[in-house]
Amino acid sequence: MKQTRNHAVVIGGSMAGMLAARVLAERFERVTIVERDRYPEGAENRRGVPQGRHTHGLLASGREIIERLFPGISVSLLEAGAVPCDVCRDGYWFQQGGPLARVASGLDGFVASRPLIEAAVRERVRRLENVRVVEDCAVEGLLTGEGRVTGVRTARGPMEADLVVDASGRGSRAPGWLSELGYEKAEEERVEIALAYTTRWFRRDPDCGAPPIVVIPPTPDGKRGGVMLAQEGGRWTVTLIGHFGHVAPEELDGFIDYSGTLPSSLIHDVIRQAEPLSEPMSARFPASVRRRYERLTRFPEGFLVAGDAVCSFNPAYGQGMTAAAFQALELGMAIDAGWGGLARRFFAGAAKVVDIPWSIAVGNDLRMPETVGPRPATVRFINWYVAKLHVAAHRDAVCSTAFHRVANLLEPPPSIMKPAVAWRVLRANLRR
Repeated sequence: MKQTRNHAVVIGGSMAGMLAARVLAERFERVTIVERDRYPEGAENRRGVPQGRHTHGLLASGREIIERLFPGISVSLLEAGAVPCDVCRDGYWFQQGGPLARVASGLDGFVASRPLIEAAVRERVRRLENVRVVEDCAVEGLLTGEGRVTGVRTARGPMEADLVVDASGRGSRAPGWLSELGYEKAEEERVEIALAYTTRWFRRDPDCGAPPIVVIPPTPDGKRGGVMLAQEGGRWTVTLIGHFGHVAPEELDGFIDYSGTLPSSLIHDVIRQAEPLSEPMSARFPASVRRRYERLTRFPEGFLVAGDAVCSFNPAYGQGMTAAAFQALELGMAIDAGWGGLARRFFAGAAKVVDIPWSIAVGNDLRMPETVGPRPATVRFINWYVAKLHVAAHRDAVCSTAFHRVANLLEPPPSIMKPAVAWRVLRANLRR
């Protein structure tokens, strides 16, 4: 059956939904984003993104994709107060007992709050003449006919479409909808990490000596870590994290004391002297979840699932927005290849781009013995090697840059095992 490209509907207007709409706008006459929330006027947090108040990171590869989709948006964000940085040179990344070497790497970007980034993307999407946003409207189900999805049922009535993309996040109702239509449920992979995190904002003194990016990950023994990022408005956003019962207190003195128990004292040294600017914000993330839609043998035509609805990572790694950007590119390529086998093609491509951030996040979380998830021999070996790489990267600029390029999804993980890097890792650890 010949398929038209008259109308596409995107369920959910957060980052994944807006990036999907941007790609669809080039390929459909009309695109409608259906968002159950109401957008704020500017760069304010909104009810539909409760995690938006916490620390967020846009990886270098994600910034490059978003810049490609919205030329000039990086300049706009910098003008709005985003703090420019080289991820490697301007970041304090504490690994294996010490900070990684800080060198110019060319991984240029910025640090900014999630609401600021989302507002900038939302403004660009609204400028697209063939994109309409329907706010304060919940999608209640799928419309079907002739063996395919033909639109969505909303609280305001039916909305027909040639393609529906579910980008509604972790709470996606797609598994239930598919089950109602007689389709098999996608296999779910869960890695239980029992993560809790608390965030506070502090006034940032540019002369305090701290770099704009401070990342102190939890260790298998301590299970406590923290992230401190410079933000627009002259502030720090500080998120303290803990696994398996380690929870940063909301009360200010307790929050500051908790920061003093991290593997490095840098965050504590800054915030114990800084002026607090916000009330505490807390959240919990029990498990990383991945839905394996690519393994299904049957899937309805006219329907796709993307973003956190496919895979939600441990938020401490800051991969969510970047993974959504990669999936948006895959969506465009899958549609360009034709309607036949669209779902199979898209989910296969999305699985490949999700594989790397998933393996990085899950592999690192599995270092903790309490984490519940499969531990193949390859994961144990990679974690062993990465620990040795971090030791070398304390002083070796090549090792430090190699790690950052993988962490920013610019290079595949095997690149850190290239002979030129592996030799440096071996040499540094033998010297140690």
